[in-house]
Amino acid sequence: MAVVSTFFPPGHVLESETHPASSWNETQADDRSTSHQPRLRNSLVGFKPTVGLTSRAGVIPESEHQDSVGTFGRTVRDAVYAFDAIWGIDPRDEYSLAQEGHTPEGGYTQFLTTKESLKGAVFGIPWKSFWVYADDAQKRVLNSLICSLKHAGAKIVNNTEILDYETIVSPHGWDWDYGSFRGFPNESEYTVVKVDFYNNIKTYLSYGSFRGFPNESEYTVVKVDFYNNIKTYLSELENTNIRSLEDIVQYNYDNDGSEGGNPWPLGNPGFYSGQDGFLASLETKGIKDETYLQAVEFTGRSTRDGINHALSLGPKGTKLNGLLVPPDVGQSYQIAAQAGYPVVTLPVSVHESTGMPYGLAIMQTAYGEAELVKWASAIEDLQLTSGTPLKRSLPKWYGYLERNIPINNV
Repeated sequence: MAVVSTFFPPGHVLESETHPASSWNETQADDRSTSHQPRLRNSLVGFKPTVGLTSRAGVIPESEHQDSVGTFGRTVRDAVYAFDAIWGIDPRDEYSLAQEGHTPEGGYTQFLTTKESLKGAVFGIPWKSFWVYADDAQKRVLNSLICSLKHAGAKIVNNTEILDYETIVSPHGWDWDYGSFRGFPNESEYTVVKVDFYNNIKTYLSYGSFRGFPNESEYTVVKVDFYNNIKTYLSELENTNIRSLEDIVQYNYDNDGSEGGNPWPLGNPGFYSGQDGFLASLETKGIKDETYLQAVEFTGRSTRDGINHALSLGPKGTKLNGLLVPPDVGQSYQIAAQAGYPVVTLPVSVHESTGMPYGLAIMQTAYGEAELVKWASAIEDLQLTSGTPLKRSLPKWYGYLERNIPINNV
């Protein structure tokens, strides 16, 4: 069988040269998502805010516990101006009500700053939690940028690990059903998302576990949330008869040649595993059972405690200004997503072998966006004014015209 392998830029087409800032929906926490990957692969700045800081009304959150609407931009300033236009309380998203008393008067553009602010800043490196999984090229390049931060007056504290990272961070790559892999589906992110998505997409359409513990699995959450969220989404549409995830699944089967209902080789090779995620969510029927509730509690509490603990490991018990992580390591933004915490990603360089851009991310605690704006803009200013090549570079996407060619063995 002849096969041509390549990388494909995931997510949405983004005309960054004509639109200085563009809104995006954080609907997945994985390395193939339509949120983190477009900003990384297009060499853009991206803000994923605290869950509830921006409204999800009109979009389909895969899980209302984890997903938020944020912004892209060619620069931090672009992304923050767009962010200032969309954050706020919306009665159509009850999660947004929690932000009252946690947001700055006057918005977030006031926190934009320059490299001089880096003097005295203290950042943590969760090495064993995330950095150990980065490839050697990224470690080398990102370490060079971090050395530049030190020369600008910032202090770097190594081994500021996520609490209990050995339990909640998958050592074999991004895995939203890692709780089930450990034997605890009631600790799985996917347990929640399957149910939430089922319900949310249905509502949107009529209105106008790998460890062996599913109760600890993110996937337990994802399956339920996904079912419910897609239900919500479909209930709001007036131009279609599709009203539920069941309708979507049947539509995909009826149009298998273009929509990918069945897995390859029965279906379209472009949808190699078919609609297995939809089917997993469909099985939950959006029911928030005891396993789901335990998974919501575990994934949220353990990741929030984990990040907050790492942020408390500054010198002499002081709080760090942020955690520096390699966002190409999917476990990093997966943990932040489960916590509902904010992340900002800065473009840094391009892989020599693939031409794919990658960057450096900063993690913070709930409603830590002001800190993220301050430090992201300071680091970006350092990148742009210090003569370093480690800054936003145009993607090359080697082999982007190549395609996998499925040929049956004869």
